[in-house]
Amino acid sequence: MKKNLLLYFLLVSAVSFAQIGSVIPEPPSPPRLVNDFTRKDAYGKGFITKEQADALERKLVAYDDSTSNQIAVVIVDDLKGYSRDDYAIALGRKWGVGGQKQFSNGVVVLINAGPKDRGLFIATGYGLEGAITDLVADQIIQEIILPDFKRGDNYRGLDEGTDALIQAAAGRFKAPEGYHERGKGIGFGTIILVVIVVIVFVVFMSGGGNGGGGYVSRRGYRGGGGWIIPGGWSGGGGGGGWSGGGGGGFGGFGGGGFGGGGAGGSW
Repeated sequence: MKKNLLLYFLLVSAVSFAQIGSVIPEPPSPPRLVNDFTRKDAYGKGFITKEQADALERKLVAYDDSTSNQIAVVIVDDLKGYSRDDYAIALGRKWGVGGQKQFSNGVVVLINAGPKDRGLFIATGYGLEGAITDLVADQIIQEIILPDFKRGDNYRGLDEGTDALIQAAAGRFKAPEGYHERGKGIGFGTIILVVIVVIVFVVFMSGGGNGGGGYVSRRGYRGGGGWIIPGGWSGGGGGGGWSGGGGGGFGGFGGGGFGGGGAGGSW
C-alpha cells in the first residue's frame, strides 16, 4: 500500500513537471543567452531592441567563456497561468542553463512583460546559490532593475542587473546588513511539490512497506524546489525570439540544476 502511494505521488509530480514544461518555449537554435519572445512593434522592437539584445548577448557570452557561469535572459508576454518562480525554474531545467552540468552554475532572469502582469524572477542554479543568495537577488531586483523598468529604461535595467549578478557570483556584491527579503510569493506548483515531498519522506521514514527504514537524501530533494528529474523537460511551447547575428559564438547550454533559489518582483 505504501509503495503504491509513493508511486502515485511520484507520478503526479512527473505529470506536473511535464505540464509546465509543455508551455515553456523551446531553446533557440542557434543557442542564445538573451531571448525576447515578446510581440514586436512595427520597428522590430520588443521589450528591448535587437541591437540592445545583441550587446547584452556579447557581454554574457564573454562572461560564459571566462567563467562557464551562464546568465540567460528570457522575456515573454505570458506565463500561461504559472507563477514567475515556477516558470523560471522550469525553463532553466528544460533549457539546461548553466555552463557545466556537474556545477549547476546557471542563472535565469525571467521577465514577464505582459500588459496585465509585469514582473520578473531571478532563478539561481544550485552551484550559485551560495553566492547569489535569495537576499542578494532580491536586492538586485528592488534596487537596480525595477527602478529602471519603472522609468521605461528596460535595457539599462537588464544591463546593470546582469552586471550586479556577475559581481555577486564573484563575491563582490553584498546585501547591506539589516536588509530583509520582502514578499516573495510561493507558486502553486511549489506548494504541491512540498506536499509530495513531505508524504514521500513520511513513507520512507516509516519503512516504505519493507520495515527497513529510509531517508530522502539531499541529492534527490531540495527544499522548495521539488524532485530533480534527469534529462530536463520534454515538449515545448511556441514563440519567436531574436535570432541570428550578435551571438558572439555562444556554444550552448550544459547545466540545468535548479531548485527553489531566487527572488522576484513586479512593476
